[in-house]
Parts: sequence; structure tokens; C-alpha cells
Amino acid sequence: MPRTFVWHPSRGPKQTAKNELTTGKVRIRQVRSGIGHSWRMNRTLEAIGLKHHQDEVIKQDSPSLRGQLKQVRHLIEVEPVEE
Repeated sequence: MPRTFVWHPSRGPKQTAKNELTTGKVRIRQVRSGIGHSWRMNRTLEAIGLKHHQDEVIKQDSPSLRGQLKQVRHLIEVEPVEE
């Protein structure tokens, strides 16, 4: 029987940061596991290139990447990369 999602007010970020990063590259770090989340979130993490908890990838910022990051924003941290 699949686990039913229950929203807990104390879990996850209260607010997410504004999309100020529009050019350059970003470092994406997975800070929470995908276990217990929907298959869509796990597939999104795989599509970004994150394979496991505490994994990091550096990607070129784009609108499509922003959409993926928005789907799993409670599982990751994003910061700009200074070149």
C-alpha cells in the first residue's frame, strides 16, 4: 500500500528564494533523500543528475532547469557558481 502524503506545516521551507539566478552556472546539492516521495520527484532528481543524498552537480542555468528545481525545491539547495 503506498504511503499517503500528509502535509506537515513544520516540514519544508516556509518560503523559497526568488529566481534571481538567470545566467551562468549553478551548483545543485541534494540535501534530503528522495525515499518516500513520489516517483515523479525521484525521476526529476535523476533527470537533474543527482543520484543520491549529498550528491552535487553543476549545471548551466536555463528556464527548463528552473522548472525542474521548482518541483523538488524542498529536497535540494541551489547556489551560483563563481567562475
